[in-house]
Amino acid sequence: MKKLVLQVLILLAAVQVSAKEGMWIPTLLEKYNMTEMQEKGFKLSAADIYDVNHASMKDAIVLFGRGCTGEVISDEGLLITNHHCGYRNIQSHSSVENDYLTNGFWAMSREEELPNPGLTVSFLEYMEDVTKRVFDETKGLEGEVFQKKIDQNIDRIKQDASKNGRFKTDVKPLFYGNQYFLYVYKVYKDVRLVGAPPSAIGKFGGDTDNWMWPRHTGDFSIFRIYADKNNEPAEYSPDNVPYKPKKFLPVSLKGIEPGDFTMVFGYPGTTTQYWPHQAVEVTMNQRDPDRIMLRDKKLEIIGADMQSDPQIRIQYAAKYASISNAWKKWQGEIKGLERLDAVNKKLEFEAEFENWAKQKGIWDSQYKVVFDNFEDLYAEYAKYIKAGDYYSEVVTRGVELFGQARSLNDIINSIENKQEEKVASQRKTMLRGLERFYKNFNQPTDEKLFAELLPVLVRDLEPEFVPEEVKATVEKYNAQQLVKKVYRKSILTDREKLNDLLENASEKKLLKLRKDPVLLLFNRLNFLTETKIKPNVKRIEAVIDANMRSYVAGLMEMKKGQAFYPDANLTMRITYGQVEGYKPRDGVKYMHYTTLDGIMEKGNPAIYDYDVPEKLKDLYKEKDFGRYAVNGTVPVAFTASNHTSGGNSGSPVINADGELIGVNFDRCWEGTMSDIMYDPEVCRNISLDIRYALFIIDKFAGAGYLLKEMEMVE
Repeated sequence: MKKLVLQVLILLAAVQVSAKEGMWIPTLLEKYNMTEMQEKGFKLSAADIYDVNHASMKDAIVLFGRGCTGEVISDEGLLITNHHCGYRNIQSHSSVENDYLTNGFWAMSREEELPNPGLTVSFLEYMEDVTKRVFDETKGLEGEVFQKKIDQNIDRIKQDASKNGRFKTDVKPLFYGNQYFLYVYKVYKDVRLVGAPPSAIGKFGGDTDNWMWPRHTGDFSIFRIYADKNNEPAEYSPDNVPYKPKKFLPVSLKGIEPGDFTMVFGYPGTTTQYWPHQAVEVTMNQRDPDRIMLRDKKLEIIGADMQSDPQIRIQYAAKYASISNAWKKWQGEIKGLERLDAVNKKLEFEAEFENWAKQKGIWDSQYKVVFDNFEDLYAEYAKYIKAGDYYSEVVTRGVELFGQARSLNDIINSIENKQEEKVASQRKTMLRGLERFYKNFNQPTDEKLFAELLPVLVRDLEPEFVPEEVKATVEKYNAQQLVKKVYRKSILTDREKLNDLLENASEKKLLKLRKDPVLLLFNRLNFLTETKIKPNVKRIEAVIDANMRSYVAGLMEMKKGQAFYPDANLTMRITYGQVEGYKPRDGVKYMHYTTLDGIMEKGNPAIYDYDVPEKLKDLYKEKDFGRYAVNGTVPVAFTASNHTSGGNSGSPVINADGELIGVNFDRCWEGTMSDIMYDPEVCRNISLDIRYALFIIDKFAGAGYLLKEMEMVE
């Protein structure tokens, strides 16, 4: 294994880079990317981007929450990210009386900024290649013993780097475990909402325009990071003060032109560029269609109820957006993979790899077994992951009451196992969560989801993946009866009774809840997925990953001198390209930018997604654009050829001088397959032009005082 790792590290040194494709490691820019970046127009150095000894751009970039990016834009901790990244926090402060989703929110003083319990931002202190330490004392080990030693080494590395809990640490594999990096973060927990445009701006175009170009969405929100008096992380306190960053990004008003250098700096989530053809086939023909179908049903039910009642619209706005986002992305992904003939392209590439390995004399000894394994593994995987996807969409992310059933089930399990301290802790945790859950819960909506989704799960899955008791219940009742006889009989539908039980009931009384009809149903479903589905999915994926580790090591040797980068894994990466439009299909050519003119063209008060705020219309009519005007209008969004993924939402788009020119928020629909297969002809990231954000803050919101904190480059 150590020999394999050494080969991989040597091979990395020979890698050439591509101008458009790739998500590159910041610490390796000087070695692999900087020459080309500067040839493309970048005017700074690798140390300006990443440096552990001096302030650099990386000190202005944060992992926002659990899966977005944000950037610091003032020396007083002001931070910008996407509206959709801050959406749940905006929604949590909203009510029918104070509907910040619809009307927007702007703090006109520090005292008006709103705290967000649970929201964190993480600054990367440093990253380090720890491959040798991870593989220490693993020579000769295989299988579970090998992995156990790896895990032990990783735990020790993380613990040592945490400095007694001062830092959050993570060790993640690159190149399917051929390389490992340590990431050390400082996590700030007091993050306050400063401003958000109304959804008619921040989500303009809604789900209709999501993933599409041309785009006219003002997808941004503003937060502020707070720290203690020593500028260190602290829980929320009125005594906390604005965070003083090591570095913040200057904001450019200079604008963009086609061909301009662009760099996106952030935390892309997951890509799978090196999948074999079987994995692409399962995704295209099974997983994406299954999940799209199930989400069709959820979106239809939730969407109809949201339209019927403003309260439900607020309760389910963030949930609907979350469901819809991947639903639409998967549809574009299928179309893109079909257009690229992705499975056959993978087969052609695998044939090329086989020929190369045979010429090297290593096919039979090293790689034939790997490809034979892929064939068998993915045939088995397809069976289990189908059930896994259904359970995920129906039980975990479908019927909301099942989430409460899970919490109650955990308490009952702890009682049965005589874990008294754990029981007390779990009861308190569930009690604390009741207010948040029921605030955003509408029982009639959830009843419809229950009656619609459960029968689909029973109907579509093989009998071995459906508990007999669940099958019998679903077949016994029609949809209306299923709700009346099962759902409404549950204690979980009565918040007051549930609250009283959690606070006051004896453990003996809580144990009787085993017979609760929803809990009983959830228990059967959960037991099957925990004992039959998840373990098999995990087992197969572990073997697939082991095969991928061998395959990718071979690819790295085969592709010496060509572009080769690790898949994204929610760690800090750099991607670079240029401002440019694209041709999505025959006879159609998209320009690289959109303007406020397009918002007015799309405007339609009869359609929620296109209902332009009156004040924005007035500003447009009066041409009151201030210093943000370009050719008699205001720029809104632009496209560029940066290779981005989920997690890059909110990432800064930086120009050749290291200045903020935009905030990344999407990809074009024709290019959503870029997580699996990149096409430089149509894969484009979509970004908010920073000038539109400034225009909204200043002219629309009247919060121009915020701009005084920023360093503006005219």
